[in-house]
Amino acid sequence: MTQASETSEAQETSAGSGAAGAAPRPHPRHALAPLLSSAVRLSIVAALAATEKADFGYVRDLVEITDSALSKQVSRLEEAGWVTVEKGQIGRRPRTWLRLTDEGTAAYRRHLAALAAIAGPLS
Repeated sequence: MTQASETSEAQETSAGSGAAGAAPRPHPRHALAPLLSSAVRLSIVAALAATEKADFGYVRDLVEITDSALSKQVSRLEEAGWVTVEKGQIGRRPRTWLRLTDEGTAAYRRHLAALAAIAGPLS
């Protein structure tokens, strides 16, 4: 068998048993958000998706990480445009609130849909 025919056979085999001429659907893993491959960032985004905005300390305690770890991860999410940080005060105490942006919400939903597609139906 020639190298060209081996390549052609491998391509046909990898195309699967779909209908002739139909393009194979890409694997759902391609829709996963690389930024959410970190369990900590995924946990932060999940916490923020459940509310309009959340206090920094609340998210820190919920995700069970340190202030510096949360700050670092929030910075990455903020750079991506997925989280906004709002600073203010309540009385004399400084406060920081975190909010998931519309773009962050959409990315989170796509990521969850891709995970569900990969996992398949639960029995």
